[in-house]
Amino acid sequence: MDTLHQDWLTRDLVDFEYKKYVLLAYMQKIKNRFTDRELYPFMSDLVFHYNNLTALQKNKQLIYENFPKEVSRADFEKLKIHYRKMVQDSELMSTLEEIVNFSLPHFKERVEEGAEIYEDIAQSISIESVGIMPLYKNEGYLLLSTHAQGAVYIYHYKITVTYQAEEAYRTIRTQQLDEVSWSLSNSFEQIKRNLIISNQELPNPATYLAISQETYPLKATLLPIAKRMLVQHIGKAA
Repeated sequence: MDTLHQDWLTRDLVDFEYKKYVLLAYMQKIKNRFTDRELYPFMSDLVFHYNNLTALQKNKQLIYENFPKEVSRADFEKLKIHYRKMVQDSELMSTLEEIVNFSLPHFKERVEEGAEIYEDIAQSISIESVGIMPLYKNEGYLLLSTHAQGAVYIYHYKITVTYQAEEAYRTIRTQQLDEVSWSLSNSFEQIKRNLIISNQELPNPATYLAISQETYPLKATLLPIAKRMLVQHIGKAA
């Protein structure tokens, strides 16, 4: 159990000892992942549940929205009344409050631990451009490598920018294209030239090199952090 169900608080049996068992088992799994320097998707899951529990603690009526609702349309109105009665049950609400109060410190501790690991790893990763850069940088290639290995993972990336309340939000999608070996005869500049030859739709693509001083799990740590750092790097230059 590396992730918790979105409805874990009200899913199955609403009992303090049972939920305590579920939570502590989950926290041990996350701790093991963090020991192996694996951050994703576990960190995102932790943050989601921590924010959710914090909101529930501030507004108990939000618990109503967390009861499972995987029901047919015909039974929805009947069960909606049932859920409302459950929320109005003082004993049930007291149990949920006890579970929330117990859970929050555990989530807070793991979120802070994950954030510290993230910062340590991010400090070992540098982002730099490869070759001449175009004006348009929201699409191109990301080369991902480490000093300890000769492998270079090649990704096509595309950043989408959306605006909400005059704030720009950037999301990135990547697709792995290849894995090659770096050498004096196959430098990062040569890898970029090969990419241009193989995909002429991007004649002068923005190409970035993310290189790590240490070796970390690729999909669970190195790639997600490099993607986030790339978005921040391009956003600052915009």
